[in-house]
Amino acid sequence: MKVMIRKMPSGNYSAYVPKKDLEEPIVAHEKETLWGGLVTLANGWRLQLPEMAADTRMPITVEARRLAEEE
Repeated sequence: MKVMIRKMPSGNYSAYVPKKDLEEPIVAHEKETLWGGLVTLANGWRLQLPEMAADTRMPITVEARRLAEEE
């Protein structure tokens, strides 16, 4: 799914999913650089982000994969 990642003025990141008209803060990320790992949104969604350079300019739209919610 297409996801726009941006850095907010507070220094935190947020993700916007246009198909769902959903914008949520990223509350946890697996890797320090954000890219190539799992991120968790405030609503509980977990997304796998693609590998990208640490200095990638934002905002950027990427193809992310949503992981199934754990039961």
